[in-house]
Amino acid sequence: MTGPEKFLAQSRQTIESYEDYAVRYDEIVGHVPHPNDQAALERAAAIAGPGGRVLEIGSGPGRDADFLETLGVEVRRTDATRRFLELQAARGKAGELLDVITDELGGPYDAVVALAMLIHVPRDQIDQVLAKIARSLRPGGAFVVTMRDGDGETGGRYLTVDWRREAFAARMEAAGMEVLSHSFRVGRKERGWNTFLAVRPS
Repeated sequence: MTGPEKFLAQSRQTIESYEDYAVRYDEIVGHVPHPNDQAALERAAAIAGPGGRVLEIGSGPGRDADFLETLGVEVRRTDATRRFLELQAARGKAGELLDVITDELGGPYDAVVALAMLIHVPRDQIDQVLAKIARSLRPGGAFVVTMRDGDGETGGRYLTVDWRREAFAARMEAAGMEVLSHSFRVGRKERGWNTFLAVRPS
């Protein structure tokens, strides 16, 4: 199996696993963003401006999009897992299928949000994904991302890739974005999480 084929197979396996886990995931995660994430989302919404267009990659059950919409922006909800989109549709929220690895993102957007989602992108693919995100932003547009802190990765049903703060910030900068802020927290199972707010320079 070649590199690209391996990456796509890993991605498909992760997506299929979430199809089975979506309802339980919605029960486990909070329906209100963590304060660290709220602060970054609020700054991103302020950068986007009233009525600004925000792309959310990996909306999951859509709770973070709900919060963003209370801040006066328009959110394009997307996920690669159909079951998550069905859960949102049951609440009257429309979403679209989108795979950040294989699909074009459209744009330009005033902001892009990817919370606890890029952890599933293979390490060798992160540069192309971040470059794609940077291209989808308007000059001055904001990017909010959360990544699990660490050096390793896990396989099994879900591919999960950890990144140290400095290493991931360097990848965003290499993609043409400038990191404005960072915060750290310890989440479930005592795992550390980094929240970044970056912008595409004007």
